Amino acid sequence: MKTLTPDQRVAQLFMVAAYSNRKRIDEDSISTLIQQYGIGGLIFFQGGPVRQSKLLNRYQSQSKVPLLVAMDGEWGAGMRLDSVVKFPFQMSMGGIRQNQLLYDMGQEVAAQFKRLGMHVNFAPVVDVNNNAANPVIGFRSWGEQRENVTEKSYLYMRGMQDAGVLAVAKHFPGHGDTDTDSHLALPLVRVDRRRLDTLELFPFRDLMRRGLGGIMIAHLNVPALDSTGMPSTLSKPIITGMVKQQMGFQGVIFTDAMNMKGVISKYPPGEADLRALLAGNDILEFSKNIPLALQMVRAAINAGQLRQEDIDARCRKVLALKQWAGLNKYRPIELRNLYPDLNSVHAQALSQKLSSLSVTVLRNQKNVLPLQRLDTLRLATLTIGTKDTTDFQRLAADYAPADHYWLSATATLDELTQMRNQLARYNMVLVGVNNLGRQPATSFGVTPETNLLLRELTSARQRVVVSVFGNAYAVAKIRDLDRADAVLLAYQESKNAQETTAQVIFGGIGATGQLPVTVTDKYSQGFGLNTTGGQRLRYGFPEDVGMNNNLEARVDSIVAQALAARAMPGCEVLIARQGTVVLRKSYGTHSFADTPAQAGKPSRPVRNTDLYDLASLTKVSAAVPALLKLQEQGQFSPDKTLGDYFPELKGTNKQDLKLRDVLAHQARLKAWIPFWQGYTRPKGFFAGLFSGFSKPDPNKKPAPDAQLSRRFFRPDSSARFPLQVATKLWGRQDLPAQLVRQIGESPLNEKPGYVYSDLSFYLYPLLVKRITGLPFDQFLQQQVYRPLGATTLGFNPTRRFPRRRIAPTEYDSLFRRQQLHGTVHDEGAALLGGLSSHAGLFGNANDLAKLVQTYAWQGKYGGQQLLKPEILADYTRCQFCDQGNRRGLGFDRPATPPAGNTAPDASASSFGHSGFTGTFFWVDPEQELVYVFLSNRVNPTRRNNKIGELNVRTDILQVALESIRRAQKQQVETTVEE
Repeated sequence: MKTLTPDQRVAQLFMVAAYSNRKRIDEDSISTLIQQYGIGGLIFFQGGPVRQSKLLNRYQSQSKVPLLVAMDGEWGAGMRLDSVVKFPFQMSMGGIRQNQLLYDMGQEVAAQFKRLGMHVNFAPVVDVNNNAANPVIGFRSWGEQRENVTEKSYLYMRGMQDAGVLAVAKHFPGHGDTDTDSHLALPLVRVDRRRLDTLELFPFRDLMRRGLGGIMIAHLNVPALDSTGMPSTLSKPIITGMVKQQMGFQGVIFTDAMNMKGVISKYPPGEADLRALLAGNDILEFSKNIPLALQMVRAAINAGQLRQEDIDARCRKVLALKQWAGLNKYRPIELRNLYPDLNSVHAQALSQKLSSLSVTVLRNQKNVLPLQRLDTLRLATLTIGTKDTTDFQRLAADYAPADHYWLSATATLDELTQMRNQLARYNMVLVGVNNLGRQPATSFGVTPETNLLLRELTSARQRVVVSVFGNAYAVAKIRDLDRADAVLLAYQESKNAQETTAQVIFGGIGATGQLPVTVTDKYSQGFGLNTTGGQRLRYGFPEDVGMNNNLEARVDSIVAQALAARAMPGCEVLIARQGTVVLRKSYGTHSFADTPAQAGKPSRPVRNTDLYDLASLTKVSAAVPALLKLQEQGQFSPDKTLGDYFPELKGTNKQDLKLRDVLAHQARLKAWIPFWQGYTRPKGFFAGLFSGFSKPDPNKKPAPDAQLSRRFFRPDSSARFPLQVATKLWGRQDLPAQLVRQIGESPLNEKPGYVYSDLSFYLYPLLVKRITGLPFDQFLQQQVYRPLGATTLGFNPTRRFPRRRIAPTEYDSLFRRQQLHGTVHDEGAALLGGLSSHAGLFGNANDLAKLVQTYAWQGKYGGQQLLKPEILADYTRCQFCDQGNRRGLGFDRPATPPAGNTAPDASASSFGHSGFTGTFFWVDPEQELVYVFLSNRVNPTRRNNKIGELNVRTDILQVALESIRRAQKQQVETTVEE
């Protein structure tokens, strides 16, 4: 204080607007104000975090006294800066019931500010918004109920100030009941003093009493407080008489931006600044003309109009604020790790959680939400107002197959008619109303065309669910919502708002939000219907379910090492706990760039929607659920024999093998048979001629130049050769019967005991067809996959999906002599046309996780009991532990002692399976953990077993289990400290 001249003390009361997305000349002009006039602070607006930090380091280095730095961060620094996590709008959170989370948000916003070298947040907005026509507050307010506004504002304020960032409540004395934007003109507040005391001033008083550090004065004409018509920012009766003397506020008083027309339309820059200081403000924000303002203030002091002592007292307050903010120990902003620090996993999780709690269900006829029986739905999504696939549509497609449609908000009548006709073939349409506006004057972006289409859709036979991704008041502008089967309000169009809305619709989470404002007579403040969650997978973060937030970083490290070692070209990892997917991430590419198949072409990056050859996961993802369903229907029992179900095996050494032994891999069956080798012939005309009369012998190794016999394979399909073995390679129709015969003729192992065998799993599709009359794949689709919404699970994927979505496997140089891409890798399954229950299933991680989660939830998913829990429990338990066999029925289980087939810390009750192509899933019921790993490690060759040597799959599972333990330990330590 002693080092500052009187003029410099005046300059400490000015905050200048700064941007990090403007030209050098604009930046230099700020430097001039700092160096020449010694201004006290900056308020940053648009830009980016790194650019702003570099700029602020420059500005701070030029300032004699460290600059006080502020921002309008009502929903965090992301309100102004790109690349920073954004929290929901205040009105989005106005209806949540878990208010304590707003304290956590305040802490996180403060952490963002401090990391960016900022000290003051012009938030929270404590205006009580009780005017739907308000053009400037609206969605920025918590709502229309004063106690709700007050409590939420207090917790947000307290969180920031406890973390060392000053909270500034705005806009005093209350901007909620205006119909004019103070950026454009001076609004008139037409209420009496009693109303002000009981409503508008209520939150300010309460927060002042509980430690509020700052308030912002709005540009308002409030006759009840100042009859002269003076803007409240310049009103001495309001600021000095009311705020300081009557209300006793001793914190820092900021003006609203001094460039707004609400003030400068009547008083030009310079004069407006002087009047603001005369009225009693401490800090002037966004002054338009600093040299002129300082000149006029000095003249006023010299004329005795303004006392230097008053200036000094305010300057001392500003310096005290700077010391409180730590500027007496100023350090430049560290640029390293800036983005990760600003976007911590905790901040992202908190933002998503607040969004999920805000979603408000306004209508739910016949409890249509959450959606049931996905297998009965012909589902379409329609987005009104955008041309591209939305986050809502993408996540809806993660739950169930859906066709997506888009329509302009100002579509022509012909376009509306065409869209109505296109949607007529669906029995469920999910409509998202997007790209809405914020202004009442434009009906919040709701167009007549939107209303016309919704009327047409809700008048049709199909069920319609409408989600409003915009201002709460927009609901009043959308007609015929009472015709919709369900209506959801998400308040905004953020990624979180759209994704959590989809999760509510499908039952991943339940809706608990309430309206913070009255939008119609029917939908008043506090209204909101609850729905059920936890019925299907939810998508969240580790901390949501008691896991450590460094989970992703640790998984990234394991996968990075595996990719560097070329253990596989790419992979996908999915980890879920308590039904919440906490990690779903793809790594690498479909192929190594230097393989002959790529020929220098760039390989496609792996995406979460890609399909993999699941290899032996087919056993527990196709055979086991099929047998479970048959057993539930009383048509199968593991306590019968192979001969009971397969007449072909009667009279063979297989007929008396008990299926419980068979499924537990201890029935003395051979591990495998290289069937394909018996269908080759030596090269040459005469060898080929005579080989046609010989019986296939799979145990006879073919010559290196052997060719596939034309008796059994052709390059084109036909009625006689209908089995697709590979691209342009088709097998004879009797190949399946020949394989069954060869299985029956194969010898048994000499010694009893555990030997993992594929052979019985060749047979179960035949059993399903005989019992149900349906092909194996159709039976699974009807009974299991469609009810789950897991429709990427299936066989022969190129018949349903483009090849680019399928990860290629091996270059088969011996049998099929081609790159395998979309046809099954396993030779035996290929001879069956890709349809087997030992291998042949394809799918993506998300859909496989639905089935695996069903196992974890004792056979229940989507509100349906798909598998009988007691039968499932029998299959997943250890069958012959006393004989040294760890296996369940089909399922693998932890070896004792650990033998590398799963993570060392996996519980004794856990189960799963691995696949030859580099796939794996595991369920740990004790930790409520589900883990799926998909890769194509056999690309380009099966000889690459680094994925096993490095323990990639099981190490990731171990990391997931350790994440739970670490979080539990951290929770105990936190509890002890508290």
